Amino acid sequence: MPDSLDLPESAAAAMLAHAARDAPQEACGLLVGVGHAVVHVVPTANAEASPTRYTIPAEQHFAALREARAAGLTVIGAYHSHPRGLAEPSPTDAATAFPDFVFVIAGLSPAPQLRAWRFAEGNFVELRLVRT
Repeated sequence: MPDSLDLPESAAAAMLAHAARDAPQEACGLLVGVGHAVVHVVPTANAEASPTRYTIPAEQHFAALREARAAGLTVIGAYHSHPRGLAEPSPTDAATAFPDFVFVIAGLSPAPQLRAWRFAEGNFVELRLVRT
């Protein structure tokens, strides 16, 4: 598994804008790309409508999978925001995480920030974000 994630500036800006727009609720969406590179993000609804939890609606996840496959890409991960916190995994994140998926967290406090993580052997491992 790579130790970095290539992230276009346009995708980073879209995630941060989505996080700010949906605050004080968590925003969420999917990362579409190939390997360790994001090509674009797909903002989704948060079925939880919560400031501390997120769930991507199944129908939106399946639609993103179909569209990615048609473009020769895949859903490589998800993003969500921490409207009142840091871009670090929470205990709730750890309880719902699974391996072989990238998780980007947009922390909004004290200042907007993006960090990327993967879940391996019961722990989150930070990935180096390479902004492209």
